[in-house]
Amino acid sequence: MSEITVIAKNKKAYFLYEIVETFVAGIVLTGSEIKSIRAGKINFVDSYGVVENGEAYIKGLHIAPYERGGYANHEPTRNRKLLLNKKEILKIAKRISEKGYTFIPLSCFINEKGIAKLEMALARGKKSYDKRESIKQRDSDRENQRNLSNY
Repeated sequence: MSEITVIAKNKKAYFLYEIVETFVAGIVLTGSEIKSIRAGKINFVDSYGVVENGEAYIKGLHIAPYERGGYANHEPTRNRKLLLNKKEILKIAKRISEKGYTFIPLSCFINEKGIAKLEMALARGKKSYDKRESIKQRDSDRENQRNLSNY
């Protein structure tokens, strides 16, 4: 492996949340889980991060069972430990305790060493008028792109 390979992105997160700060976290996986991730069988729907007893976890992350896993297969939605620095965990715990903040996954990728990582973000939920503004911005960007391609 010589480059970063993005496996999955949480596109909806950018629409539903205002991203405040991002973190790259390692994730503790079993053998069948990493094989499923490399096959692209990961889903971020309803997943979020929490801090419990000074450790960060991701809950609700769905990694499909490996097809040839047999008896040693994993539970698809088990809680998985995130590997972050102590300072980062304390910062995240402080922000999550504030009203309106959450800790969500943005993407999953395999780094140049072949290790699976999650890009996590501290985010604040958008109001409906902010979402409408995002839609307007996206539509105007598309229109500008179309106009530029016509020349």
